Amino acid sequence: MIPLSFKHTPELQPYEVIYQKMRDYTLTRTADTQDMLWLLEHCPVFTQGQAGKHEHLLDPGNIPVVQSDRGGQITYHGPGQLMIYTLFDLKRLGLGIKAFVQQLEQIIILLLKKYNIKAHTLCNAPGVYVNGAKICSLGLRVRHQRTYHGLSLNINMDLKPFSGINPCGFANLKMTQISDFVPKISVNEVANEIPPLFINQFNCRSKSSVEKL
Repeated sequence: MIPLSFKHTPELQPYEVIYQKMRDYTLTRTADTQDMLWLLEHCPVFTQGQAGKHEHLLDPGNIPVVQSDRGGQITYHGPGQLMIYTLFDLKRLGLGIKAFVQQLEQIIILLLKKYNIKAHTLCNAPGVYVNGAKICSLGLRVRHQRTYHGLSLNINMDLKPFSGINPCGFANLKMTQISDFVPKISVNEVANEIPPLFINQFNCRSKSSVEKL
């Protein structure tokens, strides 16, 4: 079984700092470097994917916009949204990128099922949806078969900033979150559910207890 370590911090993290840490970890890892899962929340920020189009940024207001090297268009990160960063070696897992994305989406669908939320995917629109509204966005970068970036799951946040963009490049895309179905749910509560789902989905073993970033 492949070892998998988890890091979780409850404090809000600046996007640029975590972005650089992910890049550094990926660029310096070797065939023996363990896979990592980072769970955290970001300070308010819009992030633009590598091939993102400026036309999808409508009215950012005072929220900063940061260029990223992940796939996808523009999205919003902020308090109340759980970032699930996946630093995985696809070669070691024996997976292609398409299969990896499908497994990530399945993890979120299984998670939401625990809260009696029926979720689904859409063709040609990565992520997870509930009744056509997006609840979890997905964007990855793969370098030498190693992934970074990951998922952003809306839990209990202010969704208004999404109105300042075309989320993920789709005009009028409705966003939703877990608290629309489970009032007063916390990010920490959901974060605690994540590690076992990854262990089961990827047949991993947890090498260590959850650490702070």
